[in-house]
Amino acid sequence: MRISTAAFYDNASTRISDLQSSVAQKQTQIASGKRILTPADDPVAAAAALTVSQAIDVNTQFAANRDTAKGALSLQESILSNYTTLLQNVKTLTIAAGNGALDDSQRQYMASELAGRYQELMGIANSRDSTGNYIFGGFQSTTAPFTDVSGTTATYNGDQGQRQLQVSTSRQLPINDTGSAIFQNIKSGDDSVSVTPDISNSAVGAGAISAATVVDATLLKHHNYSIDFTTTAGISSFKVYDLSTDPTKSAPLSASANYTTNPQTITFDGLQFTATGAPASGNKYNINPNAQSIFKTIGDLITSLNTPASSLTAKANLSASLSSANNNVSAALDTVLNVRAAGGARLQELDTLDTEGDNRSLQYASTLSNLQDLDYAKAASELTQNQLTLQAAQQSFVKIANLSLFNYIN
Repeated sequence: MRISTAAFYDNASTRISDLQSSVAQKQTQIASGKRILTPADDPVAAAAALTVSQAIDVNTQFAANRDTAKGALSLQESILSNYTTLLQNVKTLTIAAGNGALDDSQRQYMASELAGRYQELMGIANSRDSTGNYIFGGFQSTTAPFTDVSGTTATYNGDQGQRQLQVSTSRQLPINDTGSAIFQNIKSGDDSVSVTPDISNSAVGAGAISAATVVDATLLKHHNYSIDFTTTAGISSFKVYDLSTDPTKSAPLSASANYTTNPQTITFDGLQFTATGAPASGNKYNINPNAQSIFKTIGDLITSLNTPASSLTAKANLSASLSSANNNVSAALDTVLNVRAAGGARLQELDTLDTEGDNRSLQYASTLSNLQDLDYAKAASELTQNQLTLQAAQQSFVKIANLSLFNYIN
């Protein structure tokens, strides 16, 4: 076979260029520590590495979200710890005020101290975070949750929303509790519940819902409910909604059923009611736990201590007021401790998720390293081999290029 001079030069040039590229690639790989410099080096591994890199970014963002959640929950816990101390001080004053040896002026001193506690409570309830947002206003983070009313009670300006953060692929965690749940809707000591017809009810409705009976105290949630009656094609039915968790009434409770008997028993969340008569279609009945605001409790207590107790009737009224205040403050303490316990459980869950996230991060890093990191020993060996091959090719090219008939004649 005859090889032309042009073909010889072309082949030699191409081969030497390929060897030079190979040497340059190995040198770049060793310098970067990466086996894959472009997707063309290993398309399958490059695609897998991209997927793993995205998973690492998502996991890093979840970790940042968990740090944010920890900060919010820790701040709330610190504030609620101060609130707990305040309630304990109020309870101590309430008990001390029941001392029969005290006169009106001494009780007024106590009332002055309670007025200071009331203002401290207002500051706690309107606490802000580091960005200036109100903590206990639900979704209304730019409006003060509570407005003082003459130093005797407060109105709530927030809503029932709980801000949530995505802290893992399958978990959204609440990072706040609403002011109404902490400071306002404090259940009464006897777990009593009020039943009232909705103001929108039709006047032609002849139905009624009895007072509540507690059938299982362990199931009580102290939530707000609504029992809604409808009639379709002559068939009456009712649906029960938990307004505390489902204010839009999107998912009725399992207690919902057809209204087939008169009277008919309705049971849910440890409560039992009796429906009688023929409620009109569209009639609603509101079920609300008897609750009191801690602002009103302290405000009423201040008023009682400022009221002279010179007669037997006045002393009896004072004693009843102190007893009621003591019970309400105890209920407020139970409420805040439950909220703090729930917050502590969330913080504990975040610690568990952090551990899982760290383990996942190590796994992702190991997988990514296996996909794209360079085996230095292998790469160095290949570089040496390629350099030797390149050197041999260059030297052989020079020698063969000098072979010609003219050189032979000379």
